[in-house]
Amino acid sequence: MQLIKHITIVLFILTTSMTFAQVKFDAKVSKNKLGVNERLRIDFQMNQDGDNFNPPDFVGFTVVGGPNQSVSNSWINGKRSYKKTYTYFLAPKKRGNFTISQASITIKDQSYKTTPIKIQVTAAVDIPKDPNDPSYLASQNIHLVAEISKTNPYLNEAITVVYKLYVSPRIQVDNWNEIDTPRFNDFWSQNINTQGQKVQNGKYNGEDYRFLVLRKTVLYPQKTGKLNIEPLTLDISMRVPTKRRDIFGSLLMTRVNKTVSAGNKTINVKSLPEVGKPVDFTGAVGGFSLNVLSSKTELDASESLQVKVNVKGKGNLKLFKLPKISLPSSLEVYEPEHNEDVKTNLSGMQGSISDSYTVVPQYKGKYPIPSISFSYFDLKTESYKRLSSDEIIINVLNGPSNSSSSTENNAINSGNKQAVVLNSDQFAFIKTKTDFLDIKSTHFFKTNTFWSLLLLPFLAIPLAIFVRKKKANRAADIYGNRIRKADKLARRYLSSAKKSLGKKEAFYIALEKALHNYLKAKLHIETSDLSKDKTNKLLNEKGVEDNVIKEFGSILESCELARYTPIDIVAMQEDYDKAAKTISLIDKQAR
Repeated sequence: MQLIKHITIVLFILTTSMTFAQVKFDAKVSKNKLGVNERLRIDFQMNQDGDNFNPPDFVGFTVVGGPNQSVSNSWINGKRSYKKTYTYFLAPKKRGNFTISQASITIKDQSYKTTPIKIQVTAAVDIPKDPNDPSYLASQNIHLVAEISKTNPYLNEAITVVYKLYVSPRIQVDNWNEIDTPRFNDFWSQNINTQGQKVQNGKYNGEDYRFLVLRKTVLYPQKTGKLNIEPLTLDISMRVPTKRRDIFGSLLMTRVNKTVSAGNKTINVKSLPEVGKPVDFTGAVGGFSLNVLSSKTELDASESLQVKVNVKGKGNLKLFKLPKISLPSSLEVYEPEHNEDVKTNLSGMQGSISDSYTVVPQYKGKYPIPSISFSYFDLKTESYKRLSSDEIIINVLNGPSNSSSSTENNAINSGNKQAVVLNSDQFAFIKTKTDFLDIKSTHFFKTNTFWSLLLLPFLAIPLAIFVRKKKANRAADIYGNRIRKADKLARRYLSSAKKSLGKKEAFYIALEKALHNYLKAKLHIETSDLSKDKTNKLLNEKGVEDNVIKEFGSILESCELARYTPIDIVAMQEDYDKAAKTISLIDKQAR
């Protein structure tokens, strides 16, 4: 009986040790079927510690998390329990059927492998949202909206973009900052001051919200077709409620940072009709009135008067040219002084622009200021309209008479031919007598000229030594030579642009071409490779400072923008000087 008892104990111990010594190495997945927009968790578990763990290659998946390692080691009722786990989080690359191959590990000099697992990836599925998740609460209770006044405007017709931030009463916004500001390419734009705006109450999707107007911008499209309005993007710090409550029963709040965007908007810009377009149309769109005024109608010769051409109304006042006045040659006319009294609000530009000419009559007489006309596209009637001014007569009372001018004016006024009056002194310029002088012969020897030419070579020797020394010093001045070379290079590339100063189109085309030619020569690239990102990268690699690269890019943008906006010669000169300075800086800094 005692023998049987001992045998039983031995068998029990052997069975227990064999059971404990059995190694397990398995792979477990969170699901075998998932949508392409879901995540898969896979755990590789073992009951004994091992070395040289080799995961599978996860064909068809991207590892978005892991490996995370966890170890569990416990004793329960005298029994040891050990578990070690490697965890991965996978994202499917596409739909289809995939197999997660075997993982391997070495335990006590023995190699163990998992069983392959088949996974089916389907189309995207609706992922249920946790209504208590702070990020989900934030996304559902705060919205940035871009409201556009008109999505199908005419070329140069004003539209407005208003950005509003809607916030639900359930959450509290602490602060925000702009991380991406729209640039409004292909538009003339002006921001309207929104400081002092107060929080207002309103509706969003039928629910009560508070909202704040963050930005108002007036846009005038400068191109036709589909134009993109870039989004405004904000980083917002806010507090959202949680499921927990404090000792007084109030909901506890947790802080969340959320990035919100107004989203891209596209508008379709219509071109102005070609039917009925006047020949002298310069792009004015809106509703306007024309006035031509003279400060005086009677004055004496050599006195001055002011002739003012004024256009008043509502429209793209800063984006077109005023008509020029045409005056008789006997009136001296100076370049006009341009003035703008324009205010911009949500309905667009309103006010007046004018050109004031200073006129000085030279001779006595009556001189007409002919009628001038101005055409514009009327948005209300969607047709072209023409305005004309009245003729103004300038009466010069006192001053020298201009017989040819008065004769010409009288002939024009009367319509009769005038007899040609001959002057008896008409051949007075022909000389009939000479005043020739005899040339006296002189000796060259021992004259002042003789001694000067004799001593000149000796005096030139110190001068030559001085010049040579200066030239050697200049050749040794490496930095100074780089500066002079850079300035000379800038002038050479910009020479054609300088010749076109005063002619807007020709000047900015020549300026842009000069900048591109300089980049091609400096960076050794072709025209097809002239992209902003590539040129910025190459200039940066050559050691050019960031502010200089940014200034060069702004000049190129100015060349593009200047073709759609009126520019005077002062602005052209400033752009020319800025381009010359920037080319010189790049040439000095580039290695």
